[in-house]
Amino acid sequence: MITKPRPFLLRHRDFGLYWGGMTFESLAVQIESVTIGWQVYTIARQSLDINQSAFMVGMVGLAQFLPLFVLTLWAGSLADRHSRRAIVMSAIALKFCGVLGLVAISREASPSLHHIFAIAAVFGVARAFMSPAASALTPMLVPRSDMPQAISLKSLSWQLAVIAGPWLGGVLCAYSTTLAYSTAAALYLVTLSIVSLVRKSTTPTRQPGSQWQQVKEGLVYTFRHKIIFGAISLDLFAVLLGGATALLPAFASDILKVGPEGFGILRSGPAIGASLMAIALARRPLTRKAGARMFWAVAAFGLATLVFAVSKNMWLSVAALAVLGAADMISMYIRQTLVQIVTPDHMRGRVSSVSGLFISASNELGEFESGVVSRFIGPVGAAIFGGIGTLIVTGAWAAMFPALRRADLLDGEDKS
Repeated sequence: MITKPRPFLLRHRDFGLYWGGMTFESLAVQIESVTIGWQVYTIARQSLDINQSAFMVGMVGLAQFLPLFVLTLWAGSLADRHSRRAIVMSAIALKFCGVLGLVAISREASPSLHHIFAIAAVFGVARAFMSPAASALTPMLVPRSDMPQAISLKSLSWQLAVIAGPWLGGVLCAYSTTLAYSTAAALYLVTLSIVSLVRKSTTPTRQPGSQWQQVKEGLVYTFRHKIIFGAISLDLFAVLLGGATALLPAFASDILKVGPEGFGILRSGPAIGASLMAIALARRPLTRKAGARMFWAVAAFGLATLVFAVSKNMWLSVAALAVLGAADMISMYIRQTLVQIVTPDHMRGRVSSVSGLFISASNELGEFESGVVSRFIGPVGAAIFGGIGTLIVTGAWAAMFPALRRADLLDGEDKS
């Protein structure tokens, strides 16, 4: 009698618990993010024009990035010295406290943008510690041979949260920002309860040397490994220039005129494409010519940004954002697989912190860059500028990093 193999998440109990908990955490992050963006834009729009209001939304990204920039490398060294599960849970608890602060602010008659920016900085602190620990935790819960599937499942759960979260956040925003923030707080509590059930040891083998020496070792490893450095820096500059997400409140409110519900749908657009691509990658993982495919994906990201910029139709805009998300999913899949499989376990926290710093710079500073450019040439002009910039970066990186251009997904060798 042939016995069917158990599902992946049941075969790896601790990973299944971690995956489930982080799915709820991702949903909370999305609800919270879309609510902050809409609330800041709404408050700013009461006294500022559209360009200045979009700039204020971009300031949320800057407020989150500054603590990330200061703390991430140190947090990566901590993730290589202490329990990664404990660090993740502490960061989630800090996020929970922050969102309770947003609940209190949302109940005020005249909420202060300065208070919202201060709490956004608290979330930046939490993310600085959580990102390297969370990235380095997965390889401790599954064997090396199952890593590609684990990464695909994590990416899929994140993208599903990015689909449902902005839509749910938009609906809740339309009813009450207090309700939206309270929902995020409840989801953070659920996450803490589930992740606390993980029993496998998540403390890496302690390495010799001071914390500063370990940070330096992670930086040197990342910058000397041409394929890893090329992949994460390509993602940095492409998303930094092409980040249209921060402009969505302005597009939803004043260009497409679809309100908070439409804003939630627009925010879900990239995740729809990314989720479909994640399913495809889980069924047929990339095996050959991954470097070249990464460059084509980033170019598609730039082109989709241009289509979104000039669109005046809600559903064409959603379709462009879906293509943008699918392209970004390919880039993220390749980058994460390289970082997790090529890097030795005792250095994963530090290398993940460098990668996470680049990613955070592309996301948070990308929002700030879009806000600044929008301040001078408007949201449409800022999106066009970003799409063209992404295409230029793609061509420049293809010339500067031939090893990445010719690389297969997992070998990390220079084929030149």
